[in-house]
Amino acid sequence: MAFENYTIKDIAKALNLSTSTVSRALRDSYEISADTKKLVLEYAEKINYRANPIARSLKERKSYSIGVIVTEIANNFFSQVIDGIESVAYSKNYQVVISQMRESSARERLNVEHLYSRSTDGLLIALSAETMDITYLEHLIGKGFPIVFFDRVPNLASCHKVIADNRQGGFDAIQYLVNKGKRKIAHLTGTKKLSITRERLEGYKMGLEANGLPYIPALVKHCEYGGLHQDEIEQAVTELLQEEYDAIFISGDKLSMGYLQAMKERPGADLTKIEVTGFTNSKAVSLFSPPITAVRQPAFEMGERAAELLIQQIEAKHPIEDFQTIVFPTTLIEQGI
Repeated sequence: MAFENYTIKDIAKALNLSTSTVSRALRDSYEISADTKKLVLEYAEKINYRANPIARSLKERKSYSIGVIVTEIANNFFSQVIDGIESVAYSKNYQVVISQMRESSARERLNVEHLYSRSTDGLLIALSAETMDITYLEHLIGKGFPIVFFDRVPNLASCHKVIADNRQGGFDAIQYLVNKGKRKIAHLTGTKKLSITRERLEGYKMGLEANGLPYIPALVKHCEYGGLHQDEIEQAVTELLQEEYDAIFISGDKLSMGYLQAMKERPGADLTKIEVTGFTNSKAVSLFSPPITAVRQPAFEMGERAAELLIQQIEAKHPIEDFQTIVFPTTLIEQGI
């Protein structure tokens, strides 16, 4: 059985009103009296009227949809960011279209171009591990297309950015380990191309320096794809086992789980002697074996703020010239807490 597709004209004809009056009543316009609004809304509900989003988008030249591009939806941090984005977007009647690029700059660009060509009103994006050239994104921004970067952001002034205080998070992790009596602290992290890698490494170095500990390059291992491929973590662990260290600060969820897995598979490797702390938003962090002291980002709130900034930019009457970098604090969640 097909549903009848009623229009504003049908409602106007049935109620002997103009189409403009019906349209304004449905949009809760202050120009329409309460009695007329009630009449229109009750009739619209009676006939199961639904607004035509395509007609609306053609008339207003807006799709009421925003694109979100992340490396991996299954990542704990990104899934929580998406929850925050959706909570704001849906409250403002925007649909959310999500794409993942699996750390590929080519897929990232393909996703951006697809979403732009499909007339999404703006983009929220965390850059891929491979991304070096953002000229195409600068070109879109220059054309007035709203883009807000979050977590993994470019060195670009003409855009909003939403990040966590990665340096402080790294510093706090090292301070925690030093307070536990650790003196040789390794660092497992991602590609040098990403802002989060550079900032967390700076926090690591700051923590060592503040406690009079030397920075030992051999104790820092970079995984170019952030642990997306287990073999890169295996290689890093092999190299670290040739060094002496009593603690490790890890830069992300995938790397943390990959490190624990790799260590458990190594004959003779004793995880109980190595204190582990790192950036992770896993809700099951206390179930890890051994448990990890987590540096947690307020992912949901970051998603909310990024979506708010994007929608403000989309709905602005004039071009935005004052761009913000919003920095959220991190929280250290100790083992057993």
